Amino acid sequence: MHGFTDLAAGWRWVAERLAPHGRVVAPDLRGHGDSGRVGAGGYYYFMDYVADLDDVIAQTVTGELVLVGHSMGGSVSSYWAGTRPDRLSRLALFEGLGPPDQSAMDGPTRTGFWIDSWKAARQKPQKVLPSLDAAVAKMIEKDALLDPKVARELAEVGTRAVPGGFQWKHDPVHMTMGPYPYRLDTAIKYWKRITCPVLIVDGEASQLNLPLDERARRREHFANHRYATVPGAGHALQRHQPAAVAELLLAELARP
Repeated sequence: MHGFTDLAAGWRWVAERLAPHGRVVAPDLRGHGDSGRVGAGGYYYFMDYVADLDDVIAQTVTGELVLVGHSMGGSVSSYWAGTRPDRLSRLALFEGLGPPDQSAMDGPTRTGFWIDSWKAARQKPQKVLPSLDAAVAKMIEKDALLDPKVARELAEVGTRAVPGGFQWKHDPVHMTMGPYPYRLDTAIKYWKRITCPVLIVDGEASQLNLPLDERARRREHFANHRYATVPGAGHALQRHQPAAVAELLLAELARP
């Protein structure tokens, strides 16, 4: 499960290493990649992703299930795992223990921001990148650890050609503030229901993660977890060090 404004293709370099060991399924979340957008009047509510994952699993999985999530995809995966704890054999969360708690900004103020932001996003024309090279440069600007070759491959699959250049495939509405805050107390209720072994992994050089002490506190809510870090990787571990990520997953599968 990929993260926010990402797409399934970002897992390609890991998936090709896992494929000899089982069936690998990597969906584009709704409004990302080649999945459909919600359209006029719709919005992306977090639990929609959880329900979508439930449907993908129902359609594609018949045997043992190992669920892997990165960043927002980790939150989606852990919510699903807490909802269906008896369905899962293993769970792996890569930089996936959620953002900072947002409950301080709740209620009417947040509702107002949400309404104003999604209206503006619907009315504003989506930005056009003049060339594929510009898309590659933008990706590297935001991720200094990203190999230029990987950036180009992701730019090719992560954009669509439009008059005047290219646009990112993800719906711009994703960039707006949602109506409901991330509440840590809610996430913990799901984490505590997870009974299978959980692999929790951080990128050693990540700049887009929680403080170390907060990560440690959150990990303690998983009854059966193992923690690891990946050297030479930032937040997007699966792009920076795909071989190491695949090795961690295969080692986890080999554990009793």
